[in-house]
Amino acid sequence: MKDEQPLTPDDFNGRNIFYGVREHAMGAMSNGMALHGGIIPYTGTFLVFSDYMRHTIRLAALMGIQVIFVFTHDSIGLGEDGPTHQPVEHLAGLRAIPQLHLIRPADAAEAAQAWRMALEYRDGPTALIFSRQAVPILDRSGQGAYPLESVEGALRGGYVLYAPAQPDVVLIATGTEVSLALEAAVILEQRNIAARVVSMPCWEIFNQQDQLYRDQVLPPQITARVAIEAARPFGWERYVGSQGVVIGVDKFGASAPYKEIYQHYGLTAEHIADVAMQIAGS
Repeated sequence: MKDEQPLTPDDFNGRNIFYGVREHAMGAMSNGMALHGGIIPYTGTFLVFSDYMRHTIRLAALMGIQVIFVFTHDSIGLGEDGPTHQPVEHLAGLRAIPQLHLIRPADAAEAAQAWRMALEYRDGPTALIFSRQAVPILDRSGQGAYPLESVEGALRGGYVLYAPAQPDVVLIATGTEVSLALEAAVILEQRNIAARVVSMPCWEIFNQQDQLYRDQVLPPQITARVAIEAARPFGWERYVGSQGVVIGVDKFGASAPYKEIYQHYGLTAEHIADVAMQIAGS
């Protein structure tokens, strides 16, 4: 918190604690603060370093305590730091923890809703997943290139962001890949393919919605589906089905500017549109 002082051995009035490279201790102490009560602790580090605090995240979930674990630098978009610092398996690993809500917002507006969801979820921890690279703030004013739905849909875990009247294919994405899905939808529209874009920042909350709502977002009759996420595809099959495709990262990353890495792994609007056309039968 930029306007707050650090807590030090000589001054306990600060609200920031600088742990250094000690993620396990940071998580453990945050759990202790949550168990004590009176505050909602949150931590902050790179997503790849969630490995160092996995035990404390798991214990927070097991105990059902409200800790907010903030992770940045969330994908191969990290760029030149290379595969050691680029998390590809970490989203899948965190999603496997029961009672943990993992939220990967698409832009600043969804990030605000993500904080709201984290504050309202009191039966377990929340992991907030943010990128390093800049992402566009999606124009939901009705004056932008696409008529987008209200960001409050994010509170249900997944929602229809862009909805043509009769969609031929559904594009599902999280985080930085949502804007790519929107760009792909525009390309598909030029090819006479109508693409619905679904933003799904939180699987866990979406799965808690009733079947009617989930079917409204992902109509069962539309089997042409593409999920896009700059991480291991593991788990996305439940949303794309047997006839869908997941565009993700099945290898460790690479060292290059992030735009080059995205191009290399097919995380581009053009590639998404090409894949969508193929499974839509066009």
